[in-house]
Amino acid sequence: MSTPPRLTPLLQQFDFACKRLTDRMAGPVVDSGNGTDVEAGAMTDDEYLWEPAPDCWSIRRRSHGPGARATLLVGAGDWGRDSASSPHPTPPPFTTIAWRLGHLSEMLTLRADHTNGSHALTRDEYRFHGDAAGALTAFDSGVTAWRAALLGADDTALDTVGYSTYPYGSDPDDPFIETVWWVNQEVLHHGAEIALLRDLYRVRQ
Repeated sequence: MSTPPRLTPLLQQFDFACKRLTDRMAGPVVDSGNGTDVEAGAMTDDEYLWEPAPDCWSIRRRSHGPGARATLLVGAGDWGRDSASSPHPTPPPFTTIAWRLGHLSEMLTLRADHTNGSHALTRDEYRFHGDAAGALTAFDSGVTAWRAALLGADDTALDTVGYSTYPYGSDPDDPFIETVWWVNQEVLHHGAEIALLRDLYRVRQ
């Protein structure tokens, strides 16, 4: 099936944003934006879990319980993502690279499942990782799954309200092309946050 022309620029943007973020986390170099390679060392476990401010939300061992102002650890397995039932704390807690990357990977994986998969996967079933390498692999898996969902969408699907049944957003009420745009901006803005946190970790005192 050919890619609908109006999906092509969104798919290209998604691919570029994901590759740039992956390179920024894994190294050894990242595109500076003008085609010049800039050195980027691989992210360590310490950096991945670094809490640069008091009362951060992060990915934590389930046996340790949720962090400050969190009421639960979302996910399955030994590690969970700090969260709280609505209403969420105000002001929002500062979140670690682990939290932000876990959020992206979970979102991509679940949205893919609710687009061209079982339409049943929940946050409680998603497995988070306490190490940088595992988190990078999970992100790559989420990217691959979501990209496959996009490639399966034709023009009719792009206009279909509720083509994605992802239950943790407005997807059931939106045309699919709006969901595609939203996912791109999630990758772009959380990717920029992760890049900034890497810079802050590098120059920390």
